[in-house]
Amino acid sequence: MTSDVYSPLSDALKQYADLLLDARKTGHCLQQIPASSVPQNTEEAYAIQDRVAHALMSSFGSIQGWKVGAPTPDSEPFCAPLHQKTIFSGDTKLPVSFCRLYGVEAEIVYVFGSSLPMRSTPWTEEDIRKSIVSVHAAIEIFDTRFCKPGSQSGLIHLADQGNHGALIYGAPLNDWQRLAPVDERVRLTLNGKTLIDHTGGNSAGDPMRLLVWLANHAAKRGFPIQTGTIVTTGSMTGTEFVSAGTIAEVQIGPLAPVTVTLP
Repeated sequence: MTSDVYSPLSDALKQYADLLLDARKTGHCLQQIPASSVPQNTEEAYAIQDRVAHALMSSFGSIQGWKVGAPTPDSEPFCAPLHQKTIFSGDTKLPVSFCRLYGVEAEIVYVFGSSLPMRSTPWTEEDIRKSIVSVHAAIEIFDTRFCKPGSQSGLIHLADQGNHGALIYGAPLNDWQRLAPVDERVRLTLNGKTLIDHTGGNSAGDPMRLLVWLANHAAKRGFPIQTGTIVTTGSMTGTEFVSAGTIAEVQIGPLAPVTVTLP
């Protein structure tokens, strides 16, 4: 299914989408983009995301996940669709050159067991709770098609798939309702040394609000949550940039730990 919610793109915005695709293809990072190509609002940023997402399907696979977050518990969430080939299950060694940068973030992933397509009435929290089948500890790798992380406006980086590089998620907790995301202990270990050990840490607070918002947003975008969709719900540790060769491990409350080796 495709969506024209944010279409058509202007030629200038198409130019930014094409620059993002070229950066992925060549491995050459972007210093900046033309001023005329800068998205002016989230609708334009998501339209660029959509153009890039459709173009990447032939090489990265279908949309099988989402990232969603928010700067505060009350602010408008933001999101980006994730392709099959950027999502890894279980302890993982990333392929060589899969990411240009390695920004490590500890996150919580939810997996859905039923589809939530577009419908006349919005999906509710009760609907979302019934649809979730498991919860997992996860590591998202922050990457960017720009030479320096954080060098552009928030909307520019949002259009660049929200700085997504890869998502690695651990074994499931099927009794997911007993997880208390804002109260769980979170530990990030790098090469066997604990770097972060604290409680909670997600700027969005309880991720349930994010999941409800995303279910309705994704359906409107033409990438609805389907059976097996994987959703990661924002960093609980901030972003820690590390070098190649690092082994990162995340532990969150009762969830099984997950490890990624960065080549």
